[in-house]
Amino acid sequence: MRMRTLTSLVLAAAVVATSSGAAWRPSPTWQLSDTGVTARLRGLSPVDGRVTWASGSASTVLRTVDGGREWEQVGPTTDVPLQFRDIEAFDAYRAVILSIGPGGESRVYRTDDGGRSWAETFRNDDDRAFYDCLAFFDDRHGLALSDPVDGRFRLISTADGGRSWSVLPTDGMPAALPGEFAFAASGTCLATADQGANSAWFATGGGSTARVFRTNDRGHTWQVTDTPVPSGPSAGIYSLAFRDPGHGVALGGDFTTPTSAPDGAAWTADGGRTWSVAAEQPGEYRSGAAWADGMTALAVGPTGSDISRDGGRTWQRFDTGSFDAVECTPTGGCWASGEQGRVARLAWR
Repeated sequence: MRMRTLTSLVLAAAVVATSSGAAWRPSPTWQLSDTGVTARLRGLSPVDGRVTWASGSASTVLRTVDGGREWEQVGPTTDVPLQFRDIEAFDAYRAVILSIGPGGESRVYRTDDGGRSWAETFRNDDDRAFYDCLAFFDDRHGLALSDPVDGRFRLISTADGGRSWSVLPTDGMPAALPGEFAFAASGTCLATADQGANSAWFATGGGSTARVFRTNDRGHTWQVTDTPVPSGPSAGIYSLAFRDPGHGVALGGDFTTPTSAPDGAAWTADGGRTWSVAAEQPGEYRSGAAWADGMTALAVGPTGSDISRDGGRTWQRFDTGSFDAVECTPTGGCWASGEQGRVARLAWR
C-alpha cells in the first residue's frame, strides 16, 4: 500500500555487470519463518526490518520484534472466533485490525501496547454491510471498505488512528453493478500511496466488469474505471498496490480455478484512470500484490509467487509455495503470509 525502496546493498547488486557485459540482477527467494500456529494468515503489516504483524483466522494476531526469529500471539479475546483479514501496524506497539463477516462479525480493534490489550472501536450494526479491507493514509487517517449497501459501496472513516469511526455519505459514490463486491482475500482490495496523502483506490469483481474506484479527497467523492481483468461470480481484482499516485498494479483471477487466470494482471501509469493488461501474465489466481522498489512489484497466491521488474507490464514466477498476502516496508523488507501459519521473508541472491 505504500511506496517501497530496496536496501542499498540490493540496489548496488542489481547493477553489477558480469564479465560478459550483461547486468546481473538478484533473484528473490522466500525464507520461511516458524510462527508456531496453523491459522490462515491473510492480514500482514511489516513495519521495519525487525517488526512485523500478521493476522488471520480464529482471532489470530501475531507479532515479531526480532525479524521473525520469534513470534508472539497477541490477538484480542473475542466472544466468537473472528477472521482478522486485514491489519495495519504503525510501529511495534500500535496496530489496527479488521475482522470480516456479516453484521456484527465485521469489527475493528486497536492496540497501543503491542497487543497486551485491545479496544473494540467499531462493530457493524447493519446486516446488509460486510467489511472487506482497510487502509491508512497516515497514522491517523484511514478508511475501511464494505460491500454495497443500497446499491453503493460503503466506507467508514477515522481521523484518530482507528480509535473511532464514522460512516461516510455515499453521495459521491458511483452506483455498484449488479452482483459487484470486493474481495477480502489479503487486506489489499483497498490501497493508498505514500506520496498521495488524499488518494485511495479500491477494486471489485463479482459483476459484469472488474472495476477500480479512485478518490482524491480521502473517500468523499469517487470516480470509477472499467478494467480488462475478467469478472464473474467469484472472479475479478483481488489486490491493488500503488507505489505513488500514478503507478499501480491490479492482480486477481478466480479463486475457484486457481491454476488459470487469463488477463488476471493489469497496470496503470495514470492513477487508475486507464488500465492495461500485462503482456506476460502470472497466468494463475493471485490474491496479494505489493511494491518492492521503483518498478519492482510482487504478487502471491496459493499456487506461487511472481515478480515484475517493469511496473507490472511483465511477470515471472520465482516460487511455487502457497501465500495469500504480501507486503513490503519502506526500506525494502518484504514478507508474505498464508495458510497453515506460513510466513516468509524475502531474500535476494
